[in-house]
Amino acid sequence: MKTKSPPLSSWIFIVTILWIGFLLAISFMEAPLKFCAPSLTLPVALEIGYIVFHALNLVEIIFAALILAATYFGLTSRKSILFAVGVIGILIIQTVLLFTKLDARTLAIINGLETSSTPYHIVYMVMEVIKLIGLVVLAFYQLGDFRLSVIKLTRQNLENPNRVR
Repeated sequence: MKTKSPPLSSWIFIVTILWIGFLLAISFMEAPLKFCAPSLTLPVALEIGYIVFHALNLVEIIFAALILAATYFGLTSRKSILFAVGVIGILIIQTVLLFTKLDARTLAIINGLETSSTPYHIVYMVMEVIKLIGLVVLAFYQLGDFRLSVIKLTRQNLENPNRVR
């Protein structure tokens, strides 16, 4: 008996879980711990953060593109679509608006210039928390979508065991 497995888009929750892992490891662990190192100067810590967060941003853009494609082409619930769009929207705001402001201040400090305090870092961190919550909820909805696609395929395979779809 030939059976068909769930479509690749059904497995997208794995990408979401990976994104959660990257976010937790970098934004909520590496970044704060870096500033606890007593011998690490602020300009060096900021330079490392600049490199790390730009690398994370690239990875997040790739994850977002995969999730967007899977959401568009896959069997996804409205709730999954809503949370995917929300998380991707937050990423776009962080990338386009906040990174521009944070980069300018970071580069100024690295180059030894005096800068005034701005709220952008706090706004970025609040958005990271919201994005993390959104990703966790999205992963649960995606897992539900996966479960429903497996049930649907199982029923189809039981109804027509000799026919592959």
